[in-house]
Amino acid sequence: MLKCLMLLMLTLMSAVAPAGAATLIHGAGATFPYPLYAKWFNEYAKIDPSVQFNYQVVGSSEGIRQIMARAVDFGASDQYLSDEELKTAPGKLLHIPTVMGAVVVIYNLPGIGGGVRIASEELADIFLGKITKWNDPRLVGYNSGVTLPDKPIIVMHRSDGSGTTGIFTDYLSAANPRWAAGVGKGTAVKWPAGVGGKGNEGVAGLVKKTKYAVGYVDLAHAVENNLPYAHLKNRQGRFVEPSAGSITAAATQAMGRMTADHRIVLVNQPGKESYPVVGFTWLLVYGEQKDKVKGQKLVQFLSWSLHDGQKIAPQLGYAPLPESVVKVVEKTLKEIR
Repeated sequence: MLKCLMLLMLTLMSAVAPAGAATLIHGAGATFPYPLYAKWFNEYAKIDPSVQFNYQVVGSSEGIRQIMARAVDFGASDQYLSDEELKTAPGKLLHIPTVMGAVVVIYNLPGIGGGVRIASEELADIFLGKITKWNDPRLVGYNSGVTLPDKPIIVMHRSDGSGTTGIFTDYLSAANPRWAAGVGKGTAVKWPAGVGGKGNEGVAGLVKKTKYAVGYVDLAHAVENNLPYAHLKNRQGRFVEPSAGSITAAATQAMGRMTADHRIVLVNQPGKESYPVVGFTWLLVYGEQKDKVKGQKLVQFLSWSLHDGQKIAPQLGYAPLPESVVKVVEKTLKEIR
């Protein structure tokens, strides 16, 4: 009799528990989009309280490593995977663009606000350690009316594998042959000069507390930390402020080259209004989901992010996906099963 009661109780518990249990979706990766993702996860909980997200802010390289090992349900990266990397994945791995963002050059110059102008060639030489003073004639020449100090430039960069670094070094490589030949581009490079910080928040924190420092982060982290950022010279020779509008202007120039798998570089696009250091950020998701219920919940979230979620992006310094991209990504979501 007691055994029968125990069996009945276990049966009832197993029947009831899933109905009230939350679906926990694990992700890991990029710091670049984290301010937006955190907002999305919070807002989506109001739409579907049965879903919870656990996102590790560990950088694009680690996010790629974890999704390749199937240790998480999605990876997040500002750098897309190469054909060779995709071949080594244990299943078909899809790139889902979420938003577009800008990498900005932040600085700490007491008494000087935002809008210091820096050309691409000089920016590369700063990070090469060849321009070492703020009042170098090459910098002063672009900044009439601004008294740049006779102080050493203290360079800050990422210490971890980073999609933000991938976008930034791609820009420097395109703009400066010395950088391309000596350092190159990638999520991790051998920095010729400077001090490393972990994550965008790490670099922002170092610059914020160090007078005369310069570094690079995504626009959202610059705004969040109230750090001034430079206007950078684009391909048309114009100095452009990073904004949702100038990010969109750059992306518009590249949309004709959008591939079916959404892997595309947005750096250094033509157009007088285009900000030059722009990139997509992607979620990396397997087409064949091991947990079908969790996969369905993830698709529902991604569909929400493509529509209602895009409205939140400009508030945090990101640019929404163009409607043409939204339509093709909707088709890609149907491949997740």
